[in-house]
Amino acid sequence: MMKLKALPDVPRWAAVAAHAVPLIVLPSGLWRLALTFGAPVARVDDPSLRQAVFQIVLTALAELLAFLTLGLVREWGEVFPRRLPFLGGRPVGARGATIAALAGAFGLTALTCWFAYVAYAGIGENAPGTHTESPLQDALFYACYLPLLAWAPLLAAVAVAYHRRRAGLTSAGPRP
Repeated sequence: MMKLKALPDVPRWAAVAAHAVPLIVLPSGLWRLALTFGAPVARVDDPSLRQAVFQIVLTALAELLAFLTLGLVREWGEVFPRRLPFLGGRPVGARGATIAALAGAFGLTALTCWFAYVAYAGIGENAPGTHTESPLQDALFYACYLPLLAWAPLLAAVAVAYHRRRAGLTSAGPRP
């Protein structure tokens, strides 16, 4: 059985879900980087330096935010690491961390709904941007981006488990 780094009182499913989040975000980032560096994954209407920087920053930001999900199952999600100036060694507020994680899940859900609406309504079909030109490119695009649909529900589930654990709640009610 695979060993996952998590605190002892973290449910196994929550540890698995938290570790899955950075992995499900990775394919879309790799697709964007491939696009940025000229791999034939799609056609780009604006291959400018500005667009390349945007793609790289978006990829790094998405992975960083996905990586923060691990804080909900590891020690650094309960006590700030000592190496952090001003915060090192202080406890992480459970309410603040839970609210931030659930706000992130809500934001991801809103973005998903918006992109689904745009795709369904055909709004942007002729807009400049990135266009796939073959069924193989389409399949690669979907294979890289469809896993992102799991990000919000996984984050929300891990955030609720974090809140329950930090608040001392179990299936039988609060801890004595």
